[in-house]
Amino acid sequence: MTRYARSRRLASILDAVGNTPLIRLHGIAPNAPGVEIYLKLEFANPGGSVKDRPALRMVQDAMKDGRLTSDKILIDSTSGNTGVAYSLMGAAMGFRVHLVMPKNVTKARKDITQAFGTELVFSDPMEGSDGAIRLVKKIVAENPDKYFYPDQYSNPSNPLAHYYGTAGEIIDALGDRITHFVTGLGTSGTMMGTTRRLHEHTPRVTCVAVEPAEALHGLEGLKHMGSSIVPPIWDPSTVDEILPVTTEEGWDMSDLLAATQGLHVGHSTGANVAGAVKIAERAQKERGGGCVVTIACDRGDRYFAPLKWERKYVW
Repeated sequence: MTRYARSRRLASILDAVGNTPLIRLHGIAPNAPGVEIYLKLEFANPGGSVKDRPALRMVQDAMKDGRLTSDKILIDSTSGNTGVAYSLMGAAMGFRVHLVMPKNVTKARKDITQAFGTELVFSDPMEGSDGAIRLVKKIVAENPDKYFYPDQYSNPSNPLAHYYGTAGEIIDALGDRITHFVTGLGTSGTMMGTTRRLHEHTPRVTCVAVEPAEALHGLEGLKHMGSSIVPPIWDPSTVDEILPVTTEEGWDMSDLLAATQGLHVGHSTGANVAGAVKIAERAQKERGGGCVVTIACDRGDRYFAPLKWERKYVW
């Protein structure tokens, strides 16, 4: 007889954030047969990305201390995923959302955020995420009483979401088996919060930050810190190593994950896994084995131009 685990009953969509699956990747690092590589599927969050975690924590903390009230509009800069998370939460919790994003972000992210009723403001595509940051600060400075500006790049609630959530779940699943944690740098919240908790659990865990190898790159959502506005929450002394990954490595790994693992993921995830494979190969040479964990930030379908949403179909 088939046995079923009891399905979770949730009070709202917000309760679905977190507790994401952790799966083992097989055959992705043939030169490191003694190293386990695990991928935490953050696209299983209801908003489809890892950004649901910090967005929810920033919103809840702001509501608790009165910074976000029903008469204020939440506004922030985003390359897309945090914006989707804010939009979902605004619809579920009853507050308005405005987002500032580069005009060249994927059509899917524009369409998804607007489906929740979010208003979009576009910044210069040539200025990337830094241009969106500058524009949102200008908008807020001109109307400070109108907006709640969480500022995901400097908000301590961002890394705290990963300190208590992402890292706690990894420790629960793997305990002392984990030897390495690898993830990319955007706001740096995932890296900062998870690293601090893992180092508290056991200092033996090596935490590696992946960043684009070039200032001009195609790894959407990741920052090349040397040529960007550095997020105030980023503290390079916290991590054990910074590992450069090229755009080609990230894109090629995304294709490989789809073809061999059945995982259609975005290019930042490809960069994360490419970095994890490099670390796994090093661990194989230096210690004969290990356990590497990295993050699947979002799904690959978010980078397609989607079909138009139709109210009526003609057959």
